[in-house]
Amino acid sequence: MVAQERPYDERLTAPRSWWLIALLVGVAGALMLLPLGTLPMLGGLVAGSALTAVLVSAYGSVRVRVVAGSLVAGDARIPLTALGTAHVLEEEEAFAWRTHKSDPRAHMLLRSYIRTAVRVEITDPDDPTPYVYVSTRTPQRLVAALSAGTAATGAPVQPGTDPGVNSRVPRPE
Repeated sequence: MVAQERPYDERLTAPRSWWLIALLVGVAGALMLLPLGTLPMLGGLVAGSALTAVLVSAYGSVRVRVVAGSLVAGDARIPLTALGTAHVLEEEEAFAWRTHKSDPRAHMLLRSYIRTAVRVEITDPDDPTPYVYVSTRTPQRLVAALSAGTAATGAPVQPGTDPGVNSRVPRPE
């Protein structure tokens, strides 16, 4: 079986400073348990560090991919035929789109520690989501992968096309 080429695959990992904070939470747990003795103190160090490391790892494990004719951003899987124009957002513009310019109906995969992003319009007339905001460290590569993926599917992105069943962005219930 031939491995499928992935034009874009990025993991939005947490910054190194967050791992230092995880260690410091373990130290705080150890200091709280210090009056109980050495063994509880070591247990607090290990348990506090491990718990916060798991939380940091889980938060930083989200992926952004363009694969199999779809944009996969976290839990959302959107066919490329349902996507419109992709806009590269530099630091200031990305900040504006995640604050005062944001639409509450938009699907946002944002990580505050990543300064740049891509905003992709949704062209499905049945989907109330106006756009998808995706934090990424390499916005130009993501836009290029979306363009290449759209060209590879052979269907130009046009408003009003039928994107299929999986075009809806998952909504929390």
